[in-house]
Amino acid sequence: MRADDVMLIGDIAARTGLSVSAIRFYEARGLITPIRSPGGQRRFRRADIRRLSFIRIAQQLGLSIEDIAGELARLPSGRTPTAEDWARISRSIRASLDARIATLQQVRSRLDGCIGCGCLSLKKCALYNAGDKAGATGAGPRYLLGETP
Repeated sequence: MRADDVMLIGDIAARTGLSVSAIRFYEARGLITPIRSPGGQRRFRRADIRRLSFIRIAQQLGLSIEDIAGELARLPSGRTPTAEDWARISRSIRASLDARIATLQQVRSRLDGCIGCGCLSLKKCALYNAGDKAGATGAGPRYLLGETP
């Protein structure tokens, strides 16, 4: 590995916009694995810039650390990920995002009406949730959780 292929933690933090403590956290969670110098200093591969950037974007999309770890585990550890590697992850995440978008659209369309929470305080509740029939399937806002009024 060439000397210009590795970076110190402060350098990779500057390149990714992440704090040093965030990078250490991701290391502790196994999302990235730095090389250790003989003196114990962390050295990061240039490919880690893309991994850290992916982590940052994935968190903004609402993926959990566990989901992110699962996706990153599909990447090769011994080489820089290719465009095809990233496309495969993108397809996986796209399916998850599409499902969340559908849920959000459903919530948005039902937000003004009865949400099936059992309060029965709106006049609409008498139509959509008479006698709290939604409560028979569980607690909480049943209609916003995906059940049909």
